Amino acid sequence: MKQGFIIPVFRHGRTAGPLAERLAAGGLPVILVDDGNDDETRALLEACCLRTPGLFLVSNKKNMGKGRAVGRGLEKAAELGLSHVLQIDADGQHDAGQADFFLKEALIFPDKVICGFPEFDASAPRGRVIGREISNFWARALTLSGAIKDALCGFRVYPVKEALRITRDPLMDSRMGFDAEILVRLYWNRIFPVFHPIKVIYPKDGISNFRMIRDNLHISFMFARLCLGMLIRLPLLIYIKIKLKEAEP
Repeated sequence: MKQGFIIPVFRHGRTAGPLAERLAAGGLPVILVDDGNDDETRALLEACCLRTPGLFLVSNKKNMGKGRAVGRGLEKAAELGLSHVLQIDADGQHDAGQADFFLKEALIFPDKVICGFPEFDASAPRGRVIGREISNFWARALTLSGAIKDALCGFRVYPVKEALRITRDPLMDSRMGFDAEILVRLYWNRIFPVFHPIKVIYPKDGISNFRMIRDNLHISFMFARLCLGMLIRLPLLIYIKIKLKEAEP
C-alpha cells in the first residue's frame, strides 16, 4: 500500500496551506486541488507547494465543485501510484491529528472506506446538524443498511482504484452531494464503510461554501436520482443484507 492525502480547496487558501504542510511533514504525498480559486488563493497554494517537499498542486480553471475536485485529486493519486488517500477538507474543521490513526485503519482494512463520524461541539449550526441527519436517513435507506453512520463527513480514506471508478462516471454528483453519493455507491460495489469518531469545529471566522437552500435542494435531487439506481440494485442489496446478517457472530 502507498498512502497520501487529498485536500480540495475553494476559498480556503489560508487554512489549506498550513494543513498541507503539517500533513506533508509526515513524509506522505499531499495533493492540493485548486478548484477555480481567485488569484490570491492560487498564489498561496503555489507558494506553499514551492517551499514544501511532497506537495502536489492540481488546478481547475474554474470552480467545478467538491466532487470534481476530489476526482481530479484521485486521478493525480493514481498517477503517483497511491493505493489509498485520506480526503480532508481545507477549512480546518477536522482534527488533523487523527490522520495517522485513519491511515493505520486503512492498512488493516484495505478493501474498505475508513470514514469519520463527526463529534460536534457547541459551535455546530443547528440547521446543518438537522440536514445531516436527513442525509444519513436517505443513505441508510438507499443501502438497506445502518452501516452508514454519517454520509457527509469529508474526512475519509478512500481506496483509489475503487473510488476513481465512481468519480469518472459523468452522472456523479460534482458538488455538495458528492460525499453522500460516493459512500452509497461504494457500498453498492461492496466497499463497506468503517467509522471512527472525528472532532469537528465550526470557527467563528470560518468561511463556508455551503448554501443552505441551494445545496439542500441539490442534495435532495441527488438522493432522488440514487433511488432509481437503488431499484435496479434491490436484489443485490437484499443479498448483501442477508450475507452480512449471516456473518454476524
